[in-house]
Order: sequence, then C-alpha cells, then structure tokens
Amino acid sequence: MSDALVEDTVREPAFTTNGAGKRVLAPEGLYGRRKMLAHIRRTRLPEAGFGAVDRAMRSLGPAGVARGKRPGTTVPNPADSRAADLLNRDFTAPAPDEKWITDFTCVRTYQSFTYVAFIVDCFSQKTCGLARFRET
Repeated sequence: MSDALVEDTVREPAFTTNGAGKRVLAPEGLYGRRKMLAHIRRTRLPEAGFGAVDRAMRSLGPAGVARGKRPGTTVPNPADSRAADLLNRDFTAPAPDEKWITDFTCVRTYQSFTYVAFIVDCFSQKTCGLARFRET
C-alpha cells in the first residue's frame, strides 16, 4: 500500500472546511497516532500500517492531544545533595514546642498551583503553622 494513499486517507478525517472556506482541524485531527491508526483501520483502510499512518501524520502536521499529563513544578538537580536527617527519623518529643517538623508541598488548584508549607509539633502531632504561596 502506498504512503500517498494512506496520507489521503488520514487527511480526509483530520481536516475539514469551515464556513469561510478555510481548512481547519476536525475533531479527528486531534487524535494521536495510535487512535488515528485505529480510526483509519475501522473506517477506511483495514490494511493500513502503523508506520504509514505515522509518516502521513508527520507530513500533514496534526499531533495528538495529550491528556492527563500534569506539568512538572520542580526539576530536581541530581548533583545536589539531600538535606541531612537531623532527627534520625525520631519524630517524638518529650514536651510541646521542643521539636517541629515541616512539609512543603505543591497543590494543584483550578487556575494554577499553590505551594503549602505545614509546620507540625512532634509532641502533639498537630499542625501549628501553615503558609500558602500562590504561583503567579
């Protein structure tokens, strides 16, 4: 099967013409390579190969929309050293306000990310401080 035939078969569902006569992406144009291959095999060319569909999509330009991937907030540097364990994993305290631990974490919100720092008293194991930082 020729790549030109597969390219024409990929072009047909991936692009449509709007009311102004301009060529735009159709909903099928947002498919990734695997989904487009399944669509092409199911509707037009049952013998289409993955490589031919891959080459056709690369030449035509549509790329799949990735869902579920969340943007990374920090990128650790492998050359950096970790902070020392000053408590030796002992999270108990004989009296209140003698030993505190903190946790700094990132929480995804509707608009962006919010960084939250918790301060916990080791004696009562209750949160005694909270700080929020919003990414701008």
